[in-house]
Amino acid sequence: MSSTNNGLAMQRIVKLLDENSFMEIGSLVTARSTDFNLSNTDTPSDGVIIGHGLIDGNLVFVYSQDASVLNGTIGEMHAKKIASVYDMAMKMGAPVIGFLDCAGIRLQESVDALNGLGQIYAKEVAASGVIPQISAVFGTCGGGLAAVPAICDFNFIEAAKGKMFVNSPNAILGNRKDKCDTSSAEYQSRETGCVDGIGTEDEILASIRELVCMLPGNSGMGGLTEECADDLNRACESLDTMKGDPRYVLAEIADDRMFLETKKDYAKDMVTGFIRLNGTTVGAIANCTEVYDEEGKKAEEFANVLSARGCNKAAEFVTFCDAFDIPVLSVTNVKGYKASICSEHNLAKAMARLTSAFASADVPKVNLIAGEAYGSAYVSMNSKAIGADLVYAWPDAKIGMMDAELAAKIMYADASAEVLSEKAKEYDKLQSSVLTAAKRGYVDLIIEPADTRKYLVAAFEMLYTKSDSNSYKKHGTK
Repeated sequence: MSSTNNGLAMQRIVKLLDENSFMEIGSLVTARSTDFNLSNTDTPSDGVIIGHGLIDGNLVFVYSQDASVLNGTIGEMHAKKIASVYDMAMKMGAPVIGFLDCAGIRLQESVDALNGLGQIYAKEVAASGVIPQISAVFGTCGGGLAAVPAICDFNFIEAAKGKMFVNSPNAILGNRKDKCDTSSAEYQSRETGCVDGIGTEDEILASIRELVCMLPGNSGMGGLTEECADDLNRACESLDTMKGDPRYVLAEIADDRMFLETKKDYAKDMVTGFIRLNGTTVGAIANCTEVYDEEGKKAEEFANVLSARGCNKAAEFVTFCDAFDIPVLSVTNVKGYKASICSEHNLAKAMARLTSAFASADVPKVNLIAGEAYGSAYVSMNSKAIGADLVYAWPDAKIGMMDAELAAKIMYADASAEVLSEKAKEYDKLQSSVLTAAKRGYVDLIIEPADTRKYLVAAFEMLYTKSDSNSYKKHGTK
C-alpha cells in the first residue's frame, strides 16, 4: 500500500480500486527544473500519483493528477510518470485509467513541459486499440490537455467541478461563461461526443469499475466471456412495444437485464453500449426514436433517421469493438436521413464512416430489424450487404426501398387517391414485407420478439470462432 499522503488524488484511486490493492510507483519523483525558483517549491510526486491495482480482481494501471501540487500542472517529470504508466500497461496488457485535474502546462518548464505533453499524446496513440483507455475529469482539463481524454476510449466528467475545453468560454468570440459555459460537463457531454457520462465523483468511479468489468484487458484476449447464471431461453415479453427506446430492448435481452450505455447525452437518436449474452460482452448499436425518464414518461422523441452525429457515434463504437474482438449487435429501425442544413454539412462523410466501420469490422456481427429498414440508411446499419453474419427480423418489420405510400406517390404521381391506396398496398406486399426480404436471403430468420434473447444467444455462440482476416490490407482510409 502506498505511503503517500491522503489527498484528493490518492482518495480517488483508493475509492476506485479493490481494497488494499493499490501499489504506488515513483512516489519520490519531484520536479527537476530549477528555473524561476522552482527548486524552492515543494513538488511531491511532481503533482501526479501513479501505480497499479485491481478492479474486481482485474489488473489496471492508474494515474491521478494532484491539484494541490502546482495546480496539477504538467511538467517534465509529471509527463514522464504518466508515460511510464502506459509503458507498463502495454507490457502487461491491462487498461489505463487517468484522473485529470490540471491547470495546464507548467509555465516554469516551458519546452520541457510541452515535450512532456507530446510524450503523453504519443503513448495514448500507441496504446489505442491495444489496451482500453479510460479517463475522468474531476477538475480543470483545458487547452492541449483536452486532447488527452478525447483520445481515450471512454471519458467521464464530474458534474459540478469538472471543466473540459480547448478554448475557455470567455475566449470564444461573442461568448462569455454566463452566456454559454462551453466548458461545463453538461455542455461537453451533450455537444462534443467526448463524454460517456457525468455525475458525482462516487458515481463516476462506480461507472468506471462497471465498465472495466465489461471490457477485455487488451486486444489479444479475444473478447471477454464470464459465467452466466441467467436463463438463456428466457422469454422477453412485450419487447416489440419497447422498440422506440432500445435501452429497454437491450436491457431486457441482456444477461441479468444489465445494459451499460456509452455517450448517453450525445446524439440520442443513436444508442450505443455493452450487454452480456451468455456471459460474453457484446457491443450494441441501436436506432432510437424515444427517450423515457426514470418515471417511465416520454421525455424526448426523434424521427427514425440517421443523423451525422449518430453515424459518427456508432462508427466510433463499432471501431472500438472491432479492435478488442467484441461482437457487435445492431438493432435497426431507420427509414432515411436527417434533413437539415446543419446535418447536411457532415452527413455524407458520417454515413461513409458508419458504413466503413460495419463493413470492415471482422468480429461477429448480428443485425436485428425491429421496425423499419428502408433505403440506403438501412444498408449502412449493418445490413447483410455490408457484412452482417446473421440478420433477424420481427414479424411486423418493414424492409425495402422506402415507405409504400411514398413509393406509390412517386410511381403514380397523377393517380387518384383510390389508386394510390391500392398501389401502396401492392407495393407493401411485394417490396416492403419482411417475408419478401427473407425469400431473397436478405433476412435469415423471422423471429417472435419474445424469443429474441434465445436466438441472439445462439447466434453469437455459433459465431464465437469466426475468422475473417484480410492479410493483404492494412486498413481502410475512412
